[in-house]
Amino acid sequence: MRRMSICCLSLATMCLYLCGAARGQSADKPAGQAPANTTLAPTSGARAEFLAEVTFYEQRYARLAQAVPAEKYTWRPAEGVRSIGEVYNHIVAANYGIARALGTPPPAGFDPKAIMANSGDKAKTVQALKDSFSHFRQAVISLSDADLDKPLKLFGQQTTYRGSFIMITGHTGEHLGQSIAYARMNGIVPPWTEEQQQQQQQQQQKPPAKP
Repeated sequence: MRRMSICCLSLATMCLYLCGAARGQSADKPAGQAPANTTLAPTSGARAEFLAEVTFYEQRYARLAQAVPAEKYTWRPAEGVRSIGEVYNHIVAANYGIARALGTPPPAGFDPKAIMANSGDKAKTVQALKDSFSHFRQAVISLSDADLDKPLKLFGQQTTYRGSFIMITGHTGEHLGQSIAYARMNGIVPPWTEEQQQQQQQQQQKPPAKP
């Protein structure tokens, strides 16, 4: 059942492209329009809080993807299961697909079907993650607070733009956990965990304070 739900989620993500989902082809934001880079990011409210989550996940994915050796990108725990590189590029596809659902289409010339072709290439995957999170962030910034309670269909479920933030965070967090597990299975400690361990060791090695 779990395997089926993940497959359905993957198909739903790709359908965001193929069906011109949600507002991606609406009159107020024509297809092909790039994210408004001049729009200032919100400093408070639901969008600001969600953008903080986006930044958190972006940093985690970027650091973990960089820590995994290039030769491990094709590793998979079993036949028929996504490889390390395929999980990262699934997130790339989701970032662009969900951005389109929020009203910001992918850059001109972008081919979503070609994303997985980069799964075995570490350098291309790391750059694709960076670019996709940047694009997705701008899609959120391009929304207005007035959009938040408007209806939106995402991953086959009826919700609002505000509600989609929760769904997106759940999806991104699920695959980060998957990526961490993959790394651990290959003897790779997540960089942030390694830093915490080093700090703890340094604290333990400090001589006790004199009375």
